[in-house]
Amino acid sequence: MSEWALFIAVFLACAVEAVEATTIVLAAGTARDWRSAFLGMTTGLIVLAVIIAVAGPAITFLPLGALRLVVGGLLLVFGLQWLRKAILRSSGYKALHDEDKIFQNSLAEARSAARGGKGGVRDWYAFTLSFKGVLLEGLEVVFIVLTFGTIQNKVGTASLAAVVAVVLVAAAGFAVRKPLARVPENTMKFVVGVMLTSFGIFWGAEGAGATWPGADVILFALVPFVAVVCLVLVAILRRRNRSRAEVLVSVAAGSVGANEAVVAASVAEESSAAEASTADVGLAEPPVRRTFGQRLAAFGNFWYDFIIGDDWRVTAGIVASFVLTAWLTAAGATSWWLVPVAVLVLLPFSLVRLVRH
Repeated sequence: MSEWALFIAVFLACAVEAVEATTIVLAAGTARDWRSAFLGMTTGLIVLAVIIAVAGPAITFLPLGALRLVVGGLLLVFGLQWLRKAILRSSGYKALHDEDKIFQNSLAEARSAARGGKGGVRDWYAFTLSFKGVLLEGLEVVFIVLTFGTIQNKVGTASLAAVVAVVLVAAAGFAVRKPLARVPENTMKFVVGVMLTSFGIFWGAEGAGATWPGADVILFALVPFVAVVCLVLVAILRRRNRSRAEVLVSVAAGSVGANEAVVAASVAEESSAAEASTADVGLAEPPVRRTFGQRLAAFGNFWYDFIIGDDWRVTAGIVASFVLTAWLTAAGATSWWLVPVAVLVLLPFSLVRLVRH
């Protein structure tokens, strides 16, 4: 991969995360206290810097094959999650990601929370809200930088792309003191999801022992392949959603019988459930006192979501495709095709589970 391609890929991925983190910090500062919000943001950045300092050198000790296998798997988990949401939004099954609405909701929650300081921090809620937002979104930035940079042996280029993305987005957000609602985040997530999935296929299959025809040049085929699959799925789901809407309109007009009305009501109910199951997690929750067990469970849930994702079946399918690729390679068979085929099956499978009726 050329340095420019690496820079663009990392820049776009980090820009998406930076938009969300900036929105959280802006909400905390606007509704509560700017000093506490900035302190929380700074603390989050310091923790991320420590993670980079510790994890960066540790990654370099891993064998390149194992690193590609692990990174490829995680990129596929991330990429397929992003693509599922992008496809559902593009086809009308899920509301478009609205930073302005999220900002207003976060403002309302922040204003309703009890005020009070702790440990020298003037507003503890603003501090914790900014800290958590920066840390959680920043962890994905760290992962993208370290994995892309280490595998390509261009950590400097990846780091520069991340810094430029974060600085530009944060500067734009704080300059106007409002969320970056005009940033085409849904389009960016679609593009980044395609890239993460494509690189995940490439590195995961290589880590499992497969040899790609044309080596790195195959990426020029993998990226269009993933994009076309996604666009076809969008077209299919958009047509299905349109048909569902027409049935509902017909029911409202009394032009279908009772059986069709029951089916339409069932479709609408399950669609609402699907949308609820794929809704974005709220940005702010009022701080509550938790027991040690609850904190430990929350910590475990975070890492489960980070590593396994929102559908364990997809992750299990990815792992199975890597195992089969390694087995075919050991048997002397051509195996590079297996992971792309797995993605071709897993992505529609995960979508069908969300929108089926």
